[in-house]
Amino acid sequence: MAQKEPRRAALSATHSVLVRVAAVLVLLATWEALVLAGFWPPAVLPGPVQVWDQLLAASDSGNGQGGYAGSTVVERLGVSLRRVGYGSAYGILVGVGLGLLMGLVPLIRAVAEPFVTFLRALPPLAYLSLLVIWFGIDEEPKVYLLVIAAFPPVAVATAAAVTGVNRQYVEAAHALGAGRLGVVGTVVLPASAPEILTGVRLAVGVAYSSVVAAETVNGADGIGGMVLNAQRYNQTAVVLLGLVVIGVTGLLIDTAILALQRAVSPWRGRA
Repeated sequence: MAQKEPRRAALSATHSVLVRVAAVLVLLATWEALVLAGFWPPAVLPGPVQVWDQLLAASDSGNGQGGYAGSTVVERLGVSLRRVGYGSAYGILVGVGLGLLMGLVPLIRAVAEPFVTFLRALPPLAYLSLLVIWFGIDEEPKVYLLVIAAFPPVAVATAAAVTGVNRQYVEAAHALGAGRLGVVGTVVLPASAPEILTGVRLAVGVAYSSVVAAETVNGADGIGGMVLNAQRYNQTAVVLLGLVVIGVTGLLIDTAILALQRAVSPWRGRA
């Protein structure tokens, strides 16, 4: 019986993957068929084949344009991922630190929570202009925008996780001689890790979805810059290509974070 459970779980996972792949293929086939049938002009919404051809062209550095406007899709994606990586990393560090303080010190929570909620409600474009005034048009405003977008979800999730830690665990650690920092390191953080990773997942998603806004300012070398440049010249296939690249890579990043969350807390979701 014990041997059948892993096999059954593997079959279920394989079935889930196959269903998702089949659903995507059906969607693409339907989309292409509707375009070929003339339901709308290809200039308005190109089919998957045209988007694929655009991907091949934009990935070819020897096509006379260096890919697309001087950079290939891979090069542009690398630039955007670097920005998202820096912004998310700094945002997560700030968010976890502030969230711990908010969860452990009620006074800090009372003071900081309204400001965190205020920032969480602001769309990135709302404060991008202010960041440009303060830091110019180089890399700083782009990274700072992603930091500000990323840290509120982590701070909120961390504070909620810390306040939800079972007090009996904390009291037991104190009874065994652990100091305040020891309790935080050995009890609070491990118990809060799953919820913190949920906040990290949300933060990275918010940061990645904000990269197009970040690259409106001197960010033509990124994937968001490619989308904005294509929009100016009504290159719908390039716009769709950029959206697909952002969506697929975002899905892969989210899958990696979910795998890390399962590794950290394998007991979650089990009866």
